Amino acid sequence: MPRPLSQQTIAVVKATVPALEQHGPVITETMYRRLFRNERIAALFNQANQKKGTQRLALAHAVLAYAQNIENLSVLGAAVERIAQKHIGYAILPEHYPFVGEALLGAIEEVLGDAASPEILQAWGEAYWFLADLLIEREAAIRAEIEAQPGGWTDWRRFVVAEKRVEAAGIVSFILRPEDGGAVIPHRPGQYLTLRFDEAGLAGVKRNYSISSAPNAEFYRITVKREPDGEASGFLHDRVDVGAVIEATPPAGDFHLSDAPERPLVLLSGGVGQTPIISMLEVVADRHRHVPVFYVHGTNSPAHHALEVQVHDAAARHGNTLVETFYEGGTGDGANRGLITLDWLQANTPLAEADIYLCGPRPFLRHFVTGLRDAGIPADRIHFEFFGPADEQLAA
Repeated sequence: MPRPLSQQTIAVVKATVPALEQHGPVITETMYRRLFRNERIAALFNQANQKKGTQRLALAHAVLAYAQNIENLSVLGAAVERIAQKHIGYAILPEHYPFVGEALLGAIEEVLGDAASPEILQAWGEAYWFLADLLIEREAAIRAEIEAQPGGWTDWRRFVVAEKRVEAAGIVSFILRPEDGGAVIPHRPGQYLTLRFDEAGLAGVKRNYSISSAPNAEFYRITVKREPDGEASGFLHDRVDVGAVIEATPPAGDFHLSDAPERPLVLLSGGVGQTPIISMLEVVADRHRHVPVFYVHGTNSPAHHALEVQVHDAAARHGNTLVETFYEGGTGDGANRGLITLDWLQANTPLAEADIYLCGPRPFLRHFVTGLRDAGIPADRIHFEFFGPADEQLAA
């Protein structure tokens, strides 16, 4: 555990909150510009998030939250865990942290000008390294846990596309097996793989994809929707065939099913957000048959409904799963027409006593995470995953 921050540092960092509220996004934009002068460091990042500006805004909110809670950092525990898991996925190592620290302090000084006194820069330097040491310590523990398990590895490992199959309109699954023929560490249901496509012919591109298969020691499956203007998804759909090599870091992510679920489960997904939820459903069906499950999925139409057979097979094995489907733009046998609503969930699922796991597009998540909280569901029973950096409206 890092040495506690001094009271002087805490006071100075708290005093910078108004400046961060006013200038935070400019500071983080400047930080990334300075950081990415180093091409080796720039290559560690998902540049798609940089182009959209989402990472800059997410970091600005994170820095502000850190300053606001500098006296009570326990409230940031979940955020620290999520960042550590992301760093495992992107193979961030202790030797990378000094570059970020230098860029952050340089950005504070550049943006705030004369207001960035030596006292402020010293305090933020101490605060940065306190948080960095927390992350480095946690990441070391995660890597040690991974390496201790059969099939575990760190850094990038080569996988071969063993199968490629169309699941629905615009949705394709890929079975990835390790090129070395060895075992893989079984993921925790809900986790994702971080992939890079240099070996497949798309240099410099990295993406996170949830694992849609049940945990096993032989392979991973990802199920990918073609996104409009999606560089990686389009490449996977059009250019990656059986035999192609894709590199991956170990499964990561703090969104996963409890190892021993005790309450009823409400599993809620929208569109391709079903991928981690299906992995959970498979595990519940095989290991937790005493737990009642309510799986509710929404998509555009039957033509866009992927992995439906797998869902119903898992539900039949479990014997205590209710499956409901909503089609926004079409109808299907036994399906509901329209969008999933909170009123429907309250009337047809045990929200009041369940653990709720949900994944889907950002508007879907923002609507339901906010709605569930407003309905009085305790925050510790609402578990959600989203693609890309968090924002304050979704993750508050």
